[in-house]
Amino acid sequence: MNTAATTLTAAPRDFDVKELPAPRHSRRLAVVTETYPPEVNGVAMSMARVVDELHRRNHDVQLIRPRQPAHASGANTHVDEVLTRGLPVPLYPNLRMGVPSKRALVQLWAKHRPDVVHIATEGPLGWSALQAAQHLELPVTSDYRTNFHAYGRHYKVGLFSKAILGYLRKFHNRCDATMAPTEHIRRLLADQGFERLHVVGRGVDTQRFDPARRSDMLRGEWGAGPDDLVCGYVGRLAPEKNLAAVVAAFRALLRQHPRSRLVWVGDGPMRAELLARVPEAHFVGQRSGDDLATHYASLDVFLFPSLTETFGNVTTEALASGCAVAAFRSAAAGELIDTGLNGVLAQDESEAAFVAAALQAGQDLATRRRLGAGARRTALRLSWAEIVSQFETVLEDSITRREIRSALSQMRLSQS
Repeated sequence: MNTAATTLTAAPRDFDVKELPAPRHSRRLAVVTETYPPEVNGVAMSMARVVDELHRRNHDVQLIRPRQPAHASGANTHVDEVLTRGLPVPLYPNLRMGVPSKRALVQLWAKHRPDVVHIATEGPLGWSALQAAQHLELPVTSDYRTNFHAYGRHYKVGLFSKAILGYLRKFHNRCDATMAPTEHIRRLLADQGFERLHVVGRGVDTQRFDPARRSDMLRGEWGAGPDDLVCGYVGRLAPEKNLAAVVAAFRALLRQHPRSRLVWVGDGPMRAELLARVPEAHFVGQRSGDDLATHYASLDVFLFPSLTETFGNVTTEALASGCAVAAFRSAAAGELIDTGLNGVLAQDESEAAFVAAALQAGQDLATRRRLGAGARRTALRLSWAEIVSQFETVLEDSITRREIRSALSQMRLSQS
């Protein structure tokens, strides 16, 4: 053995030595979410991308979610799906939430024990999953994705905001790790007493969302020529999205550019009100897939005034589509937008500041094109592969820490 070792050392040129990456563990993952495609929202779409990438990396993924109406069911043939009973979500009738299912999950995971449970939503199904995982002493990770406590003032339940925040803190602090989408959100949560926080952002599909999908034909349907200003909003038409700021910004842009057009992509409880306030706008309803991507790419300025997002996937989709983005300094926009390079951030959280940002983003054709090109360059750095690598790292760390705690506990028991 010593002679062979000496020979290898003495004649390295005889061998083609390559650095091999450490093998990635194939894990059994239970992913629990109360929303998933074909439902259309940021949580559903981003979780689908994470699940797809985990499967591509040879992980054994068990997806646990509420059963959707028969006409809306989507096929997920590449994962093991466990469907639970679901109920309509108040104020969001197109979404379903799970029902308490601790006993069923304990039975399921006792027979087919996952290496880690990841909980994407904090509803009844998510809480049941947390309790079941703790009962079985399984590692648990979670996502903080929606500012439920910030929605209170928009839905007349502001008195319950503290209670909701308390529930969320209790939920996430029982997990081995909680993933926050931005550093800003991580700091806010840490200040509120949340523990074991990790920043894991969101990727964007730059092949689907691409400026090349821009359609002069579609713009013509909106009454806009190739060089006219078209501004738009994509998302739920709901009070928490601060949509009065979009109306104010459009009115200001219209004074500056009389041929401006406004396009609303999405639906929600404010549609009738917005139609009455801006009857000349184009309401195109909810869009998806390549059709949605074409609508994004056919805009010039993307107006996103929400102050309640934890991330805001529409921001990255707009960037990838080559839109100049006007937004507040919060969520993804606060971390990705560099004023004058790929969009414009409002100087404060007032409507007047948002209007000023929109006017700057749409001031002339050359500015819009320059900001749009910068937006695309920003989006090209946001690959889902990199995001899921970060996701995997948090899962592995949680598994390892749980294994160490278990080994130490067994050692203490054996010594007592």
